[in-house]
Amino acid sequence: MGRLFGTDGVRGVANEGLTAELALGLSVAAAHVLGEAGAFDGHRPVAVVGRDPRASGEFLEAAVIAGLASAGVDVLRVGVLPTPAVAYLTGALGADFGVMLSASHNAMPDNGIKFLARGGHKLDDRIEDAIEAHYRKHTLGEEDWKRPTGAAVGRVREYTEGFDKYVAHLIGVLPNRLDGVKVVIDGAHGAAAYVAPEAFARAGAEVVHTLGAEPTGLNINDGVGSTHLDRLRTAMKEHQADLGIALDGDADRCLAADADGNEVDGDQIIAILAVAMKEAGTLRGNTTVATVMSNLGFKLAMEREGVELVETAVGDRYVLEAMKEHGFALGGEQSGHVILLDHATTGDGTLTGLMLGARLAATKQPLADLAAVMTRLPQVLINVKGVDKSRAGTSTELAAAVAGAEAELGATGRVLLRPSGTEPLVRVMVEAADPVQAEAVAQTLAEAVRTHLG
Repeated sequence: MGRLFGTDGVRGVANEGLTAELALGLSVAAAHVLGEAGAFDGHRPVAVVGRDPRASGEFLEAAVIAGLASAGVDVLRVGVLPTPAVAYLTGALGADFGVMLSASHNAMPDNGIKFLARGGHKLDDRIEDAIEAHYRKHTLGEEDWKRPTGAAVGRVREYTEGFDKYVAHLIGVLPNRLDGVKVVIDGAHGAAAYVAPEAFARAGAEVVHTLGAEPTGLNINDGVGSTHLDRLRTAMKEHQADLGIALDGDADRCLAADADGNEVDGDQIIAILAVAMKEAGTLRGNTTVATVMSNLGFKLAMEREGVELVETAVGDRYVLEAMKEHGFALGGEQSGHVILLDHATTGDGTLTGLMLGARLAATKQPLADLAAVMTRLPQVLINVKGVDKSRAGTSTELAAAVAGAEAELGATGRVLLRPSGTEPLVRVMVEAADPVQAEAVAQTLAEAVRTHLG
């Protein structure tokens, strides 16, 4: 059996790989490991538990709560709320840890369990490893749980104030109101289907249309949300809106659309916010953080605007690690994970959308004009399968091919060749001002990968 915890908690097909038994056992293990690590400091522990609207979340939530209460943890059940809301509430309520049930942008049959440390931060990898080890020992019968009885068992309370408390937090951190901004919101039939429209309305925006705002438990991410922008792009022109926002299932990411229905991706969003924060003096270190997959146009725009750029490996966890290490306030990914660390411990799609709206309201400029701060260079990505990805970084022949490609592209292009972290393939990415050149160089490099690593 492989490692249960991935880069974003434990995920799998609900009731197949991710069962009620697993959810219960991991929850008990988490309570024990955190307790043994001194996270509870001798007091009665409290956990915040939330979920997205997936049907499987109903029984998995029950299993998690049962496991925590049986281990002596009091539970605040906040119901259906975004991942960043559960993270915020974990910190705001002084809880010892949090649990979010969601598989983010994955299809409805999947689900996941994410444990959050005190303050709403991601658990350290070593703590996740300890939870998994503890769970496996119990499953194999190598050790038994120490079970509380009587008044020592955990109590469960519905915390219905979570929705309003989170929305009030979002409104409270905005630099200005959104009066006069017309918005279309796609909630992906997910965790922010009700939160996002409410937050925008309270912030002063006119929500002229909503998509993905009727979660049934079965329709999350189904043709809507940040991975399916077509309906949002069409709705922008139909409703003559200024700003379109598309969230994913757990609302930790956000993509946007302008008045003409053109996509505004994560790189452009970060560029817009970086300029705004620099003007306001809130861009700490005059620096933003992004991954190596960010478009070269983003990097060139930041150089032109006098903003330093720190690049990390692909994954929002690496962006967050770099931000925490150096105290930076803004970072994110092209996919729409945008982290505003002064106000959130994780990517927050609703907050990101609100900040975009605030910038529109403050500048009175169309989103298209704001997004023009950077020009997206044509990007070609080829996944080369059936090769030995372990030699991607050591092949001298491949290194020579990459060097040749970089020389051909010059300063207006970029090459990124990297082995996939999750699949048996090598990714070849090429950017250039000329899309024909980008395609040609990418095909040449892909063939070099097949030749030298095949």
